[in-house]
Amino acid sequence: MMQSNQGTPGNGGGCGARLRLGRDAAGLTQEEVSARLKMPVRVIRVLESDDWSSLGAPVFVRGQLRSYARLLGLDVDAALAEARVAVVTPPELVSHTHTPRIRRVAEQVARRAVYIAVTAVIAVPVWMATSPHLVNNSVALQSLDIPALSANTEATTGTGGVAAPSRTPLVASFASLPRPASIAAPALSLKFNANSWVQVIAPDGKSLEQGVINAGQARSYAAGEVGRIVLGNSSAVAVERHGELVDLAPFIRANVARFTLSSDGSLAPANH
Repeated sequence: MMQSNQGTPGNGGGCGARLRLGRDAAGLTQEEVSARLKMPVRVIRVLESDDWSSLGAPVFVRGQLRSYARLLGLDVDAALAEARVAVVTPPELVSHTHTPRIRRVAEQVARRAVYIAVTAVIAVPVWMATSPHLVNNSVALQSLDIPALSANTEATTGTGGVAAPSRTPLVASFASLPRPASIAAPALSLKFNANSWVQVIAPDGKSLEQGVINAGQARSYAAGEVGRIVLGNSSAVAVERHGELVDLAPFIRANVARFTLSSDGSLAPANH
């Protein structure tokens, strides 16, 4: 985890003290720094106090310290080295909703095998029971193209003959079959174009996912499954709601997007 660097005599204080002295030398207030960096004043105070445990993942702290140091014209690398923000290996993600491709293929093959077996059990006895009738009995075939009888044509066969029975033309139906319903897009999907830290919270407060997701991966969630999301490196994440791209600009601060989802799937800014 992170370590706060307390100042010692001779090194000019910790990283937070250097930032505070640099801000005073530049004649800036904490509110002015907050406005320029688009960070909450609370974050500026925490950075200057060297107590970063409340700011979240180390990757966020490093980015905020780098931005602050650049604003004041300080040595960015020296500030980060003095801060000694430890690099934490991200935990292995255990997805509760993502199904591996091999498992999906195996399930599809199993379902098709069951369907074929059930069809064979039903169709084979029926075919065996009806095939003798089809072989022994001749079926009279009637042409669909029957010419109409002329009005002057005599319908009798000789004197006292019986009139030939009239035939009704048969019409074949070519009605179109109903189209299968299209597969609905997921209520919410996340597509990662670069490595990004993510935290997904269910409506009941249970953590669904938390950690770094690599570039090229995607996540999808059903309606009502997610209550709150935090996205680091949000500019590299594409968020879609029912297949339509969502503009994350209203929810982004310092390249971190925080938003909540209502029961109908609409997005709203999350409280910091």
